[in-house]
Amino acid sequence: MKMIGSDYVLEAHNIFHTTEATLSVSFQQVDGGGCFNGAGNSALVLKGVNLTVHSGEVMAILGSKGDGKRALLDVISRRADGATRGQVLLNGSPLSKALFQQRCGYVTQSCTFVPGLTVAQTLHYTPTILSGYLKSSKVRQVLADLALSQVAHKRVEYLNISEARRLAIGIQLVRDPVMLLLDEPTHGLDPLSAYLLISILSNTAKKTGCGILLSLEKPRSDVFPFLDRALFLCLGGVVYSGGTRAMLEYFHGIGFPCPQLENPLMYYLCLSTVDRRSRDRFLESSQQIEALVERFSRETPISDAPINNMGSGKVPLAYGKPGELKVWVMLYLKLLASTFSCGLVGMKTLFLRLLLLPLAMSILWAFYTNVGDDAHGFFTRNGMILNILGLSYGCGILTTISLFPIWRKKFSQDTPEGLYSGTTLLIAYNSVSIPFSAVSAVIASCVIYPLLLDVKYSNGTVFAYLLVALWSSFVLAEQLTIAFLLVVKVPFNAAIAVTYVLVISIALASGTVRSFKGLQPWLQDNTKGTHTRYASSLLHSIAFQSRKLNCTPTASVICPKPADFMHERLGLPDPDETIDVAASCAFAVGLAAFNMLLYLFPMPRCVRQKFKD
Repeated sequence: MKMIGSDYVLEAHNIFHTTEATLSVSFQQVDGGGCFNGAGNSALVLKGVNLTVHSGEVMAILGSKGDGKRALLDVISRRADGATRGQVLLNGSPLSKALFQQRCGYVTQSCTFVPGLTVAQTLHYTPTILSGYLKSSKVRQVLADLALSQVAHKRVEYLNISEARRLAIGIQLVRDPVMLLLDEPTHGLDPLSAYLLISILSNTAKKTGCGILLSLEKPRSDVFPFLDRALFLCLGGVVYSGGTRAMLEYFHGIGFPCPQLENPLMYYLCLSTVDRRSRDRFLESSQQIEALVERFSRETPISDAPINNMGSGKVPLAYGKPGELKVWVMLYLKLLASTFSCGLVGMKTLFLRLLLLPLAMSILWAFYTNVGDDAHGFFTRNGMILNILGLSYGCGILTTISLFPIWRKKFSQDTPEGLYSGTTLLIAYNSVSIPFSAVSAVIASCVIYPLLLDVKYSNGTVFAYLLVALWSSFVLAEQLTIAFLLVVKVPFNAAIAVTYVLVISIALASGTVRSFKGLQPWLQDNTKGTHTRYASSLLHSIAFQSRKLNCTPTASVICPKPADFMHERLGLPDPDETIDVAASCAFAVGLAAFNMLLYLFPMPRCVRQKFKD
């Protein structure tokens, strides 16, 4: 296998790309389809595109919206959906998806940061093959090169758009790529920030030897000196591709000189843009652009063979992908840093992970004190079990929809880079979440224990049963929510779906809403496949069998027998707590393991697009 040299060239030869789309007949605007839109129409979005970028150069892809700028970047980065023809080469070697992930970087318009982390922490916890002093030195260098040193200790949620955009670039630069692709990095920036960003990218290219390929929709004249090459696209065709200095001579030679005091980039971009103000102008401008594309293709033919065949040279220090274990460590440390960050985010995270469940259990003290052991007291305790289950499930759902979506979104953005799998993410997330949930369940058990039992006759085994019931309920709801969040983007919608599933489970299997005997035989059998049945059985055993009853029957007071009451509600007069403990834990841990497998499978295009947007 050839090594990629330190003097490298990225080449694209005769690129054609077709994607599934819905086309507007009059103006040919491309709009991607959804999950249920069918195959749609086949749209040719790139037509024979050629480009060349050398080390240390900055090349701009210019065009209006819908002209194929992002499609070209996606084709080069091997992220494009649809059929592609042509060659993309790096120093004469085919640029495969694996090679791009190892050697190149791609900065999209949407980049999610983990709240609670500082700028320096965000860069430091970016997985690379570097570690220790080398990693710290690289982070300091990137901070200085991107003018982020002054905000190194600023939390990412407080960054302005310019600082956030530079941080997104820094996340890629800390990996020391040989080629860096950027999708409209100046979008939404004010003129001064846009100028600063382009000048920084130019300096970075010259300093590190990184080739930079970026797309621009509305280039300003002050960025022209920082661009070494330009590619003008219109409706997927190339109007011009080459050096910016040669660009002026080329257009002058074909009869389109740039007027004095005009912005050359904007002038020739307007020349390469379809006029959609009327049908006649649309047809006239389309014919002119087709002529320009044909003329450039005829006058500057580019061979299909690579122009660079270097196969050896010095490999930059941070090349390659870090191992899965190292990535897991970075994710784990990032989760801990976010959890223990000093600020509102850290306080919110700690509250949700540690105190939400105990606080919810403490609410029950307002409703279930001084409950007797007569028939009315039995039904009251049965209602308390319903509330314990509902609150445990609800706390798991609320915690997950508050904390996990940012990691799910980050995962969807990092997946094309191939840094880690969904299993690695969930192992890291559960390595933090499960210990916290166990501690939270212990505190909650201490809160609720006196309501269920007399503390004078405390029993460690019974306390363990209560702990298992609370912890497994919390974890099951958490993992079920994580499963839904794989395909549901809006956390509230995922919470509604999980709540619906658990409400049905409580209604049928807990013995608190209706008795077991009142169910159809097939429903009685199906309840054995739910976590709620076993967690509820544990709570019933604690509330009715693990305590001394204080009830004297009279003419107006009925003292039911615990065995008879549990047989009616659960179908079992004497549940086996060992089976209930094992089954409750098995459901929670098993669902966590199932999620790790679920997150390994590739998602449909509609789901990927949903999280991408």
